[in-house]
Amino acid sequence: MVLRFTQIGMKGQHMFYEPKDGHGLPHNPFNAIVTPRPIGWISTRGADGSENLAPYSFFNAVAYTPPQVMFASTSSKPDRGDTKDSVANIRETGVFCVNIVESAARDAMNASSGPWSKDVDEFDIAEISRTNCKTVNCSRVTDAPASLECTVVDIHKIRGDSNFLVIGEVTGVHMRDDCLVDGLFDVTKFNPLSRLGYRDYSVVNNTFTLGRPDD
Repeated sequence: MVLRFTQIGMKGQHMFYEPKDGHGLPHNPFNAIVTPRPIGWISTRGADGSENLAPYSFFNAVAYTPPQVMFASTSSKPDRGDTKDSVANIRETGVFCVNIVESAARDAMNASSGPWSKDVDEFDIAEISRTNCKTVNCSRVTDAPASLECTVVDIHKIRGDSNFLVIGEVTGVHMRDDCLVDGLFDVTKFNPLSRLGYRDYSVVNNTFTLGRPDD
């Protein structure tokens, strides 16, 4: 493993490593570099009616028209073969729901992230209320600031043993009334939780506006 340092302007030296050779640090810095990341709290229902709720920080919106989102699952469980419960359920039913995580739900979100067996219901583990979605056959988090009901566009196998990229088209949108201010969805009313590196998180509690160059 070779670590190289390069001089860039007046900012000092930069560490450089190639992931295939390892980073030589106590913990992998990759997730700490790509931050903050929104958290998609993905709810699914299997063909047998069992339900699952799990947070994914490899998550984002990817298109406006039609509205589409993506999340990536990057590990597996012995009782699900090459993946985890969320992707396994989506393979069976073709639908899922993305629930936005507010700061007040941080402990419930964390409780739902455990490596539970497929017959464990994370809604119960996290003591989270559920409501049936309107356009797809699964539950959503009742009190989430917003929830996006989705039908699967594609599930891509990407490089890595258990890496799957799930793309969904949004077919229904729920927004909590107290988060709408003068016709705008106001994130400062619920303070979305975001994922940093390691075991770290952050909260959005202030915003600012920048005009576009062509405004």
